[in-house]
Amino acid sequence: MSLNKKYIDLFANITSKGAISASNFIGKKDKISADQAAVNAMRSELNKLDINGKVVIGEGELDQAPMLYIGEKVGTGHGLNVDIAVDPLEGTNFVANNMPGGLSVISIAEEGNLFKAPETYMNKIAYGKNLPNDAIDLDFSITKNIKNLSDATNKKVENLTVCILDRPRHKDIINELIKLKVNLKLITDGDISGALLVTNEKYNVDLFLGIGGGPEGVLAACALDAFGCKFQGRFIFKTTNEVERAKKMGISDLKKKYNLNEIIKGDSIFCATGITSGDLVDGVVLKDKKYLTETLVTHKHSSMTKIIVKEIL
Repeated sequence: MSLNKKYIDLFANITSKGAISASNFIGKKDKISADQAAVNAMRSELNKLDINGKVVIGEGELDQAPMLYIGEKVGTGHGLNVDIAVDPLEGTNFVANNMPGGLSVISIAEEGNLFKAPETYMNKIAYGKNLPNDAIDLDFSITKNIKNLSDATNKKVENLTVCILDRPRHKDIINELIKLKVNLKLITDGDISGALLVTNEKYNVDLFLGIGGGPEGVLAACALDAFGCKFQGRFIFKTTNEVERAKKMGISDLKKKYNLNEIIKGDSIFCATGITSGDLVDGVVLKDKKYLTETLVTHKHSSMTKIIVKEIL
């Protein structure tokens, strides 16, 4: 039994249900309730599937999250053994404040093929499929990466666009990019969707970089893999507690730089349903007592990368 195409619609339905539940809280300034609604819906739908699923990236550890916690078993317990990564509501502030870009996200791989990322920060970089593997590197300086990117794309530096989270921790990087006269796409949240902007020229983003969530990096890598794009990440550990948790998850080299094929192996499915409309997909729409959802889906082995529109009562 393998992770074949029949699972795509099943998992797209799960993120759609999560998105619809969270959409009831759009603009209500209550990100906690919006997130909980998405969690409840996603968990309920997962437990209906004939899979033997394990959450490897979720809402936190058991003492932090009563549902979709890391290690939780989901599904009926019969069928394919799968590892599951979830972000039921990426962009809680987007939904709470009725801003663009809220998503409900899931990634699925066969057991053992999805990296178990600790709940910590990750320094990451993502770029398109048509660039040489050695053109961009997490260990290169910003200036070297930008010059290499310019050469590889045959674009002038001033015509390049870099997407990065607008955070104080990125002040020096942003200032260096400004000095280089690179165009900036600054985002306030949502670094899964930010990373995925390198997948298609229509988004006009040449490079995504910066420090964001480690679990979000794994989720993004799953989709980037299906698109043939490149990704590197390195975890950042700030406390001894984070280090201990990482070691318990099997991470021995705390300074290791991970390439995409070390984060996601084999076949995989990725689904991201819009809650509020953003760059990747449109948000939930209620029309004639039916909900319309848009979901970006990828399936590695069939090279599927497309938008699915679902109509749900």
